[in-house]
Amino acid sequence: MVLEQAVMSQSHLSGVESSAASVLKRAVELDQGARFQESLVCYQEGIQLLLDALRAVKDDPKKVHYREKIRGYMDRAEQIKVHMTKEKDEGKYHEQIKISDGDTGFSYTVLFKPYITEGLTEVWVQDPYIRHIHQLYNFLRFCEMLLKASCKVKKIHLLTSHDEGESSSQISALSEIRESLQSRAVCLDVEYSSSIHDREIRYRYCVHRTRCCHGCVCPGRSSLLVRSITICTYASLIRKTMKHCSFVEKYPQSKCM
Repeated sequence: MVLEQAVMSQSHLSGVESSAASVLKRAVELDQGARFQESLVCYQEGIQLLLDALRAVKDDPKKVHYREKIRGYMDRAEQIKVHMTKEKDEGKYHEQIKISDGDTGFSYTVLFKPYITEGLTEVWVQDPYIRHIHQLYNFLRFCEMLLKASCKVKKIHLLTSHDEGESSSQISALSEIRESLQSRAVCLDVEYSSSIHDREIRYRYCVHRTRCCHGCVCPGRSSLLVRSITICTYASLIRKTMKHCSFVEKYPQSKCM
């Protein structure tokens, strides 16, 4: 019995080591390709796998090896965080995330949470295809993600188009979502348009700042900052932080509809 447990433990450790090596190899590739947000996620996942392996390792030299590897990857992850923060503050940050057919792991949390902060107060969603049940569920999951995040969203605006075949079902489902959000002190405002084609998500943040007598921006009064995401029908997803803190996302039509 003890021997079986040891074999199973060794097998599990080998699996964790293999997974860590694969994830961290991907992290380095993404890092070298300047796809920093994706690489950071992979570094974090790989580091956690190495920590799991470290707890299971009995050999002291191997423990030292793992600690050195973990320290090195943690240092690089921290450098990426600092770089991304600096680039975003200067309005220079550009990032591209490619999603190919069959790819997994691109949840709303992974894609949108990096841009959700405590100052987020209002969100606009423009999507002509919030009609059918799976599209309504996707919108519901997006709203749930906002509620679970550490932000203060009080209003969500949705601009979509009518489902000519099942408009009553569409209206009824959106009314249920509105009531559910209202019970959580969030207002959902729904409008319909027959002329919209692009997909876009805009965030509004409450930023506290003042301008002193020397023209410098200092902490103080509130102002509003809007970030927008334009979602187009291309076979990739692009986030781009541009001047005035806007960014663009593009991904396949099949992923949205």
